[in-house]
Amino acid sequence: MKTLRFGFIGAGFMGKAHAQAIRALPICFPDLEVDLQLQAVAASSAATAKVAARRFGFAEVEEDWRTLIAREDIDVVSILTPNHLHHEMALAAAAAGKHILLEKPMAMTVAQCEEMEAAAQKAGVRTMLCFNYRRTPAVIHARAVIDQGWLGRPRAFRGRYLQDWLADPDAPVNWRLAGSSAGSGTLGDIGSHVVDFAHYLLGDIDRVSAMLRTWVAERPSDGGGRQAVDVDDEVMCMLEFANGAIGSIEATRFAPGRKNDLGFEINFENGSLAFDYERMNELKVCDFRSDEPDFKTIHLGPRHPYGAHFWPIPALGMGYHEVKMIEIHDFARAVAFGEAVHPDFADGVRNQKVLAAIQASAGHGAWHAA
Repeated sequence: MKTLRFGFIGAGFMGKAHAQAIRALPICFPDLEVDLQLQAVAASSAATAKVAARRFGFAEVEEDWRTLIAREDIDVVSILTPNHLHHEMALAAAAAGKHILLEKPMAMTVAQCEEMEAAAQKAGVRTMLCFNYRRTPAVIHARAVIDQGWLGRPRAFRGRYLQDWLADPDAPVNWRLAGSSAGSGTLGDIGSHVVDFAHYLLGDIDRVSAMLRTWVAERPSDGGGRQAVDVDDEVMCMLEFANGAIGSIEATRFAPGRKNDLGFEINFENGSLAFDYERMNELKVCDFRSDEPDFKTIHLGPRHPYGAHFWPIPALGMGYHEVKMIEIHDFARAVAFGEAVHPDFADGVRNQKVLAAIQASAGHGAWHAA
């Protein structure tokens, strides 16, 4: 059995998600034939790292992320930090010959992403960018239905990601609300997931026309007083795909009542597909050529992608945790056995180019090439 030893940089929400997935993988994927070990963790402070090591099950703690990357007993570096740290950490990991599992968005700029991708290619290391929602079995099944071909030519894509956790103007500021640490706001944080859906399901985006808005210009800060917000709160964008389809993306953290409303509808010549992450174990499919050209609900289960690894009947339900397991399972196989895996850093560059085009379009008020 092959062994992969993980070193985490970051121990917050994503550290918890990744560690939980790694520890549970042998239960649901006994045929993986890879032993995944939580070797070491570094965090924003030594105290935080020690707590994470105890909670998540790491063997050791490192006070400095550079020391963690340099360790000979680390095979994979998981970068789970704020966005502005991704570039430096990924370059260091590639230079050390470590495989890289990186949370999204990839970096702050297209130039940074391209440098990271080139460094990984030069080092010959495997990379994965954690657009984990594309590994929801219903979304994978949607791609499989598209690949069957009977839907015909795609015509329109409508994608959305709506939340409300910032709708309260007195919600305190955090790193996601500062351009210096996040690069963008809603656009990179959740809009990037919708861009990934568009790429995964329909292919390249040629050009965009977008609007960005910041609804709350300042918020309470940790030290008292108020701090300026210099990132977008909401994005509306029209798309034109390379295959001729048109589309739209909407993303906001200011939609009262919407908690994690991520989804899409795609219309084709002969039918449609619709997905709602809040009902993530369902995919709606319409065959417009049938005698009853209405949406039919498919309940995901053992006969669908990855379903047999989890529960024995449809509609028992999978969640965020299982999707993370699928993601890390696929990455582990790519590293251990040389299998292809996406989204990788090349996909991350493509995603970042669309985000940059959206920002540029919103800045000058016209269509912009992606």
